[in-house]
Amino acid sequence: MELLHPHILQLLKCIDFEEKEETNRYKLDQQHSLKSLKSEGLAIHPIKVTNKTFGYADYPEITFRIPFPVDTNQFRDGVAIECFCHNEESVKGVLISLDGKQGEFRLFAPDYPDWIEDEGVGIKRSPDQRTTGMMKLAMKDLPSKKDVYDLFLSIHDGQDIRPADEVHSKTSIEFKNKRLNDSQQLAVKAVVENEKLTILHGPPGTGKTTTLIESIVQLVRLNEKVIVSAPSNTAVDNIAKGLLTQDIKILRVGNSAKIDEALAPHTPEGKLSDKTIQKEIKSLKKRAEEFRKMALQYKRRFGKSEREQRSLLFKEVKNIRTDIRKILSYNEDKLYDQAQVILGTPIGLMDSHLNKLKFQTLIIDEAAQCLEPLAWCIFPMADKYVLAGDPFQLPPTVLSPQAEKLGFNRSILEVCFKQSASVYLLNTQYRMREAIAGFSSHFFYKNELLTPTHLQNISKHITFFDTAGAGHEEQQGANGSSLMNEGELEMVKRIIRSENLAIETTALISPYSGQVTLAKEQLPSTMRISTIDSFQGQEYHTVIVSLVRSNDEGQIGFLNDTRRMNVALTRAKEQLYVIGDSATLGIHPFYKSFLEYIEQSGEYRSVWELEEE
Repeated sequence: MELLHPHILQLLKCIDFEEKEETNRYKLDQQHSLKSLKSEGLAIHPIKVTNKTFGYADYPEITFRIPFPVDTNQFRDGVAIECFCHNEESVKGVLISLDGKQGEFRLFAPDYPDWIEDEGVGIKRSPDQRTTGMMKLAMKDLPSKKDVYDLFLSIHDGQDIRPADEVHSKTSIEFKNKRLNDSQQLAVKAVVENEKLTILHGPPGTGKTTTLIESIVQLVRLNEKVIVSAPSNTAVDNIAKGLLTQDIKILRVGNSAKIDEALAPHTPEGKLSDKTIQKEIKSLKKRAEEFRKMALQYKRRFGKSEREQRSLLFKEVKNIRTDIRKILSYNEDKLYDQAQVILGTPIGLMDSHLNKLKFQTLIIDEAAQCLEPLAWCIFPMADKYVLAGDPFQLPPTVLSPQAEKLGFNRSILEVCFKQSASVYLLNTQYRMREAIAGFSSHFFYKNELLTPTHLQNISKHITFFDTAGAGHEEQQGANGSSLMNEGELEMVKRIIRSENLAIETTALISPYSGQVTLAKEQLPSTMRISTIDSFQGQEYHTVIVSLVRSNDEGQIGFLNDTRRMNVALTRAKEQLYVIGDSATLGIHPFYKSFLEYIEQSGEYRSVWELEEE
């Protein structure tokens, strides 16, 4: 047996580390109490069940409400969860959606558990073994996919991935979107002429999605079949909705997220509305319901023979569910053939079994958030690749310190960025005032990030409030959970009052979930409050950033990852306020440089200037 490439072996080791870390972190036992899981934001308990239905392919789906303020940053759409209740066997599932205090999840079970509406039901994060399993399999199979493996070797054995020909401005394209700037037009031409791998480097506010949509329109005009992916369902939906406005025939696959209402008719579920198909499925679901009712005659406490009978009945339910999936799968194959563009997350695409089809171009948006092995799962689906994103914003989330140490948080974009000669920078940002964009342009983008005339400064748009010497020190949350800083939250309240800020157009963001949880308790409920990580890709008129760290040792933890700060500093459109302790932060070269920038291009204010009211 041929030995695997050293980097494949390293990635497999990282996947194992991550799987073990997830299992250890999410388990509920004597060492990991429910209280500690809740304090770390890994469990939501109790929940109030508000509705029960049987959804796509007849899986039980539960709608719920959270009756109290809670940190939900770990519960993004599509994550693996377990539904649990004290002294009962938990049930695995997937979170479909969670918006504020309302949510929905799907259970991988023949029926709802008997206890689903009891007191004390909750959900907790669960290891995502399906994803890790798919990544392991993809990495082990990679050497058998010759063209894709050649690209892998080019990246990891130090060869430049060069285009066959440079893209020249004389390339003739009739752009459907007449408002693209020169850098966006050049990027579209690069995608159209791409021979193997092209990178669209899109800093904040530079119209990356707009550029991708025009690129896809042009590829479809050339009769290419295109597949589009991104690590988050939100990013996939954004492109899907953009393509609908261009009259592109799309199919949005994947059932892990609550699909936007505008996209529902463009999912397999929405398209499979043929009366004959629905009649057959309805008949099967009715039979499944009859078996379920028979099984539920046996209550929780019963003997061996009753347990066996119940088990057989649920096995019939499972068989019927398999039959439903076969019918759906047969009809979905027809939909795949008809679509010009198919979109989904990597796992959504893998689950859809698209391997029978061959696409000319694969586009991965938010590629800076995509784990490298996750990308290799879907690279074999196409001949050419486009990676879009910004390696100077947040990398993929990795839980295992051992995996991170081995570089597992280096995204597919970061891995390819240094090797590819086909990198096209979108160089004009349309989100924020020049002063807000200025520091990131200087520090991350070699002063190449331009601001159009209409966004030039009309006042001081960026302010740093310095807490040095004020005694606003960071505190550890309960049970050793995330850091918080009550003094900084008091300052937030004073800034809102003294600057007369409109709550509905103001957001507070912080690197620490502990500060976010505390802020949600103390600040107006109508205010947008989020961790920096969850706020990537979003923007607000006014943004206040609470940095939290204030200690005598100059420890700043994961504020050392300056990419997180690049995200934080580029969310505000008109006004940005940053609260921090210069004595703690200023030791680091990045923050020292930022403070110098504030003195030149912004407003530097001491905590003492905000008088108590």
